[in-house]
Amino acid sequence: MEPNFYGPVDDIPEAQRDAVSTGAQGGGWRGPRRWLIWFLVGLLSAIAGLTASWLTYQEAETALPVPFLPMTSTAQVSANANDLVGTSESQASLLGHFPYEEADPAELVSVASNATIQLQPAAATKFDEMVAAARSENIYLVPISGFRSKEDQEYLFFEIQAQRGQTPRVRAEVSAPPGFSEHHTGYAVDIGDADVPDANLSIAFEETAAFEWLEVNGPRYGFELSFEEGNEQGVQYEPWHWRFIGDSDSLQTFYSDR
Repeated sequence: MEPNFYGPVDDIPEAQRDAVSTGAQGGGWRGPRRWLIWFLVGLLSAIAGLTASWLTYQEAETALPVPFLPMTSTAQVSANANDLVGTSESQASLLGHFPYEEADPAELVSVASNATIQLQPAAATKFDEMVAAARSENIYLVPISGFRSKEDQEYLFFEIQAQRGQTPRVRAEVSAPPGFSEHHTGYAVDIGDADVPDANLSIAFEETAAFEWLEVNGPRYGFELSFEEGNEQGVQYEPWHWRFIGDSDSLQTFYSDR
């Protein structure tokens, strides 16, 4: 018997040896393939995990609650608006007087009893009717001053203030600064009594028959006393100074946001 120099495989029949040999050769790659497969599986798992994490982050980002912003109530909005309006030029008062736009002189008309005195058409019409009604009762109303421009008011305020040595505050008690006179609107008129001319433009006018008649009948024609005694504006009582509020424009002029 020949010595066995080859090992156990040589004891197996040739056909079986071939199968064992093939299996042995294949087994040489089994380790690397297995690690390659596990590596790929791990890589795919890692990619899947990262993808899932990214999608979760995006969903969370989208689902983040909107930061809470306190709503401003209607009352707060109104209060803020009022604060702004209160400080605007249209609402600012000067020495107790409110600002007024100057009427267009081309739109004014003269009153029947004095062609030099002009008012807004509606005011002039009602003033003429009021004068006629008073005359029928032997009361003679005299128009003393109607529309005045800012230039006219410059003189009445500053020149007379200087002549009388008055402070602006004292002067403002009897005359509005330019730009702040109701006469700029064409709706204000100073009225006297033809029978008592000495009382014109003075507090003594309140003792005349003309003033007593105006107190009762002025409102019937759309006129009211502008600066009554103890008025909130702090302007001196002027029984002769009346303003027309008989239509929507005049009413808005004197009462809007006051």
